[in-house]
Amino acid sequence: MASQKKLFILLPPSEGKALSGATGTKFKELDGVFGKSLAKQRAEIINALRIERGGSQKLLGVSGAHLSRAQESNISVRGAKTLPACERYTGVVWDHLDLGSLPSALQKFASKNIIIVSGLLGLITASDPVPDYRLKIGASLAPMGKLSTWWREDLSLALNKHCTDAIVVDLLPQEHSAAFVPSEKLLGAYFRVDLATKSGTAGGHDAKAAKGKLARYLVINHKNAVAALGSFRDPKFKVRVLEKF
Repeated sequence: MASQKKLFILLPPSEGKALSGATGTKFKELDGVFGKSLAKQRAEIINALRIERGGSQKLLGVSGAHLSRAQESNISVRGAKTLPACERYTGVVWDHLDLGSLPSALQKFASKNIIIVSGLLGLITASDPVPDYRLKIGASLAPMGKLSTWWREDLSLALNKHCTDAIVVDLLPQEHSAAFVPSEKLLGAYFRVDLATKSGTAGGHDAKAAKGKLARYLVINHKNAVAALGSFRDPKFKVRVLEKF
């Protein structure tokens, strides 16, 4: 039955990130579960960011001290100190996912089975080492152009292969989801969902906390994920399935 298949949960990174990293760690393109398959593409982006001196205010979408930090981080990605993705990302979704408060067995599951779609790194699991950086997947970086389009073919190939015969619950925002074309041939089942208001309108930024709670609920109920999509409850929002097969 579909409910007994392995589950993978797709999440976005967050713009908010923890500073610095763990002593003795140095990021390289080959790091993590997807490093071998995406190292070449990661290197192209890292090199392009260096040429752009870390990125302009327009590219990065910040100014002042935030821009200076982002530029410095982007220039020094290669060899930078790292943190596991689940510790690096500090945004609303990740705060409410709150993996650190789960029992160790569920943390272990989440570390391998939560996959993040990233403008810089393509694909990372929740436990993969991540440097400090700033780069939206919807940004246009020369010479690649819009990164969601540039990543699409290689990212889709790697992700579909990794998730063969599994259930994939896609909690990505539209700009991240644009980088992934799910394969009906390879995946066991696919659900692209968002959180809508009780009246059915898109939840937007206000739904981020609920998305984190939903991801947590799916981790806790990963052995019966399809049923969990139907049983999740939030005071303001409801799960809305946008696409499935």
